[in-house]
Amino acid sequence: MVKACILFAAGTNCDQESAYAFELVGAVSEVVHVNRFRSGERKLSDFHILLVPGGFSYGDYVASGRIFANELKHFLRDQIEQFIGDGKLVLGICNGFQVLVKCGLLPAFDQPFEPQTVTLDTNDSGRYEDRWVYLNVEDSPGIFTRNIESPLYLPVAHAEGKFLAGSAQVLGRLNDNHQVCLRYTTPNGEPATFPSNPNGSEEDIAGICDPTGRIFGLMPHPERFIRREQHPRWHREQVATPHGIAIFQNAVEYARKNL
Repeated sequence: MVKACILFAAGTNCDQESAYAFELVGAVSEVVHVNRFRSGERKLSDFHILLVPGGFSYGDYVASGRIFANELKHFLRDQIEQFIGDGKLVLGICNGFQVLVKCGLLPAFDQPFEPQTVTLDTNDSGRYEDRWVYLNVEDSPGIFTRNIESPLYLPVAHAEGKFLAGSAQVLGRLNDNHQVCLRYTTPNGEPATFPSNPNGSEEDIAGICDPTGRIFGLMPHPERFIRREQHPRWHREQVATPHGIAIFQNAVEYARKNL
């Protein structure tokens, strides 16, 4: 039985639909407040998949995801390092992606909890962007995006989603390691400009993984397209399979076979 933990804190608001997504593909999911791990009431080792969901953790004060990232780094570090060392999976969506990069779990070139080398900055538009986007699935070691065909069609909803690397060296290393899993694209698969790239991300980067492919973060929301009726044109177009569900399916299948 695959068990998924949906970790939440004050301001998280995508926990229930994330839990539902895992349940649709056969996992047992549980929404657990971060304080229950901090107190020792719950243990992360009880789970196979950890998801840090979207929302506005702690109101995004200081910077998006920064406070939640500090909790993971300073209070759950030992549990998370053991979790990753055991070969388990970590997924961060939107605010969760911001959390993972700010605590050093991504891109984690050499080890987890490295000093931060990438960030998700304010959108070029200067406003909150809520729209559907096309995504190219890149060749990568990513477990979550394995065997998914391009283009993916998913919604975004964020004000700070602009992916920036700290230097050209960091960006080059991401590309050389094939750690870029998703890039914003046009419907025809061409390089994206606004609004196809909704935030101005460098090289249209929408999601990255660590070198093992077991830690993955993305700005778009796969949990918001897990039923065909969620497609904005579902009643006018043939929508066979909701695109977001494959990401959760890949995680559960991997856990079932390997953990």
